[in-house]
Amino acid sequence: MKNKKALLALEDGTIFHGTAFAGSGEAFGEVVFNTSMTGYQEILTDPSYRGQIVTMTYPLIGNYGVNPEDVESDRVQVEGFIVREYESVPSNWRSKQSLADYLDHQGILAIQGVDTRALTRHIRLAGAMKGAISTTDLNPESLAQKAADAPGLVGRDLVREVTRQEAFEWPEGRHAPLRVVAVDCGMKYNMARSLVQRGCTVTIVPAHTDADDIRAMKPDGILLSNGPGDPEPLTYVVETVRRLIPEFPIFGICLGHQILGLAFGGRTYKLKFGHRGSNHPVKNLATGKVEITAQNHGFCVDMDSIDDPEVEITHINLNDQTVEGLRHRRLPVFSVQYHPEAFPGPHDAGYLFDRFVESMNDENS
Repeated sequence: MKNKKALLALEDGTIFHGTAFAGSGEAFGEVVFNTSMTGYQEILTDPSYRGQIVTMTYPLIGNYGVNPEDVESDRVQVEGFIVREYESVPSNWRSKQSLADYLDHQGILAIQGVDTRALTRHIRLAGAMKGAISTTDLNPESLAQKAADAPGLVGRDLVREVTRQEAFEWPEGRHAPLRVVAVDCGMKYNMARSLVQRGCTVTIVPAHTDADDIRAMKPDGILLSNGPGDPEPLTYVVETVRRLIPEFPIFGICLGHQILGLAFGGRTYKLKFGHRGSNHPVKNLATGKVEITAQNHGFCVDMDSIDDPEVEITHINLNDQTVEGLRHRRLPVFSVQYHPEAFPGPHDAGYLFDRFVESMNDENS
């Protein structure tokens, strides 16, 4: 029932009151915030958010509805959704459905009326933490204990929950000259679209596909996709990538960047509250230019852990100086922590797909 009382409890006992505008029951996950003003449909369907309850810092959500074209996967991926104010009457020529109906249909609990500014400030100060939202258990102590008992993200392999189980050829661009094998760790649709626009055939394979099977597909290049959670349990993907590094051009994005960092011999660590939004400044160390980027990650490559002299840092985050890009000095292998396929934007980093295509063409020449 819409407008039913709801409670958000964090594992430290902090409580926020609201009302449900979609779904009912209970939802559990790490509570994080996203600072984007638009793009809530892309955020909701991004597999990188598996295991998380997303809070939008922009105060009015739902005003342009949803449509079938702007999804980034085949379903809503977030565990729950929190907003300050929900707009129930969308106004946009592309809208086919209200956000509430869309979430209701997929069984996602979403609440409004929460002081999202206070919630975001609390997460920034105390760090991202597990939480629970409920329309059935309105006892603060009980719900906070449920939040504390819920599984966290560290050490948990969420990729197995979102990767496709069989190889799949992206329907567009099937006769394009360059063949890319995309390792699906929770891949956003717009990564495939971005490659197709640049003359690539894209075959998406499960994250557990081994190196020999990828070699047998005779790719011109390999894309390591985004995905949810902690990269360190993904030893099976890291080992596959380590074996492929000397043989193919490789481009890693977000979780794919972290996997490449581990394959280079580095380590990763959990950020205090992560980077999630569409306005993060990143400096390209080669050009000195600052890119405004879209980001969604809670883990990061430790810049001091990679001692291979063949690997260099190419980009840094100007908010906290964390690693945002890596490159092998000799091989056509590189990665970025942010999202160059950003949809609905910004688009400052689209050149990275061009660079990937150039590296494949250079290898073929």
